[in-house]
Amino acid sequence: MCTKEVPVMSLATSAVTTLLPVTDTGRAKEFYSDRLGLPYEGTNAEGSLMYRLGGGTMLWLLPRETGSQNPSTALTWEVPDVRAEVAELEGRGVVFEDYDLPGLRTQDHIAEMEGELAAWFTDPDHNVLCIHEAHHA
Repeated sequence: MCTKEVPVMSLATSAVTTLLPVTDTGRAKEFYSDRLGLPYEGTNAEGSLMYRLGGGTMLWLLPRETGSQNPSTALTWEVPDVRAEVAELEGRGVVFEDYDLPGLRTQDHIAEMEGELAAWFTDPDHNVLCIHEAHHA
């Protein structure tokens, strides 16, 4: 009798799906597909919009009531050049946030924190999104 070895599952190596609440899936699809240029995969049984991202990760936009959004950064993408990405996204109509707070000040929409560059924007439902360029020594 042969025994089949079952592979060990690990959260550290499993693909991740990020779920964000949206109130209007049509408006969300225009923003995430057209403005951000994410590859749309279709909808699931509950009507969530599905996007496939790098490394096998997924983004699902869940139809929800107003007020279910998180006021903190919900999702961030590491990009090779934040300045170029800001320019590209602004060209598609994305509006970036500017901050002038203790410990967080943006210049041309970009904050520098310990060598890392970051810029924030919101989707039509006020989910806070970020692009960042990691400091590599």
